[in-house]
Amino acid sequence: MKKLYVIFLLSFLASTVTNAQYQGFYKLNPQEGFFGGGAGMTWIDNKPYVSVHLFPEFSFANFGVGLDLNLEFDQEGKIRNENFNEFSDYLSVIRYVRYGQKNDPLYVRLGALDFASLGHGSIVHLYNNSISYDTRKVGLSFNVDFHSFGLEGVYSSFGEKGVVGSRAYVRPLSLTTLGILPIIGGLELGASYAMDMNKYAGVKSGNLNLQTNTFEATEDVGAIRIFGFDAELPIVKASFGKIALYFDYAEIVNYGVGRSLGIEFNLDGLGLVTVRSKLERRFNGNNYLPSYFDTFYELERFKFDETTNSVQSKIQFLDANTSIGNGYYGELWISVLNSFDIIGSYQRLDINPESGVLHLRTDVSPENSSMVVRAGYDKINIKDEKDLITLDDRSYVYAEVGYKPFKYLLMSVIYQWTFSPLRDANNNIIDFIPQKKVEPRISFVYPFNL
Repeated sequence: MKKLYVIFLLSFLASTVTNAQYQGFYKLNPQEGFFGGGAGMTWIDNKPYVSVHLFPEFSFANFGVGLDLNLEFDQEGKIRNENFNEFSDYLSVIRYVRYGQKNDPLYVRLGALDFASLGHGSIVHLYNNSISYDTRKVGLSFNVDFHSFGLEGVYSSFGEKGVVGSRAYVRPLSLTTLGILPIIGGLELGASYAMDMNKYAGVKSGNLNLQTNTFEATEDVGAIRIFGFDAELPIVKASFGKIALYFDYAEIVNYGVGRSLGIEFNLDGLGLVTVRSKLERRFNGNNYLPSYFDTFYELERFKFDETTNSVQSKIQFLDANTSIGNGYYGELWISVLNSFDIIGSYQRLDINPESGVLHLRTDVSPENSSMVVRAGYDKINIKDEKDLITLDDRSYVYAEVGYKPFKYLLMSVIYQWTFSPLRDANNNIIDFIPQKKVEPRISFVYPFNL
């Protein structure tokens, strides 16, 4: 019971929407748009840069477009190298292009994937393709729901090979007279498949070629493939929302198997407040990791330490762990008047003292308020309560506190604890190191109707 209490407490304290820097400054309705820009000083690992940002957005009918151009100049007036040193940097100027809204029958989003999931998240869960701002990527997520069946999917990057996954689902009884029954009529069955085709996905060992100063793999198992099946059964379905039980099965090809059993609460009919939560018991078999493609996957996939000439990769954990043990996972999301959002989740395993996985986000920026507070915090391999407040290579933080002296002017301070890529001679990323960014900024937004 103590573990369950901790999970729900951390989930309740969790706080916001996305790590998108400008989300919520001006919330668009259909046929609206705004031109936004900002400037300030940025200190990146205590080195000063002049920063300029342009972030216009447009919304017309079911379509929406958001751009994000980020320029940082050093003291000599030269643009920072990491702003535009690879093809994906140019693509990432497109923050998003979307059709529909999340949870619509048809939803497609092209751009940054802040926290993408498939199904209940046993394989792909809160996946972030741009956890390093210096290596932002443009990916794709979508969901097509025809009521009786549907398909959802995710693709990590159009600039290189990466994570791709999909989940097909069917509500078999909805096409029959049994579909009107209160419980079994809402039965949903799903099948998922995801893989990582990145060239480093299966690398277990390698060396640095001293002549070319590039990394060369010596043991590589190739693409990582995971498939799974799931079932969901609503036990309560009414005007105020629904409560459902679900079961997931997932298998990492050539490795291990995991299962999870959970209960999900979606309370959408409470008027001013929307509440969604779930509690899940995870049964992890040998050589298996739940939610393999998660928030930190782009960092954990592959690292090469030049000082020790050694590889650290996520695939190594599947070989090393006979069993990580069973555990719990809890999640809570609360939205008040679409102006105050809190979301949080926490995982803890029974026998592993360093198994905590925390995800916190909050956005407190009502449209007519003069104050803006946004924050997001992710951390993995949490040992204890003290470990929660330390920032290291297991942490990811975004926070902005601002004040609007005028309706369309925001004066704010932004803090980011993110990651900077380390590259070999061929510009391949072989590691990430923590990066601290502090930026006082003045932003201006001019709205208009289309």
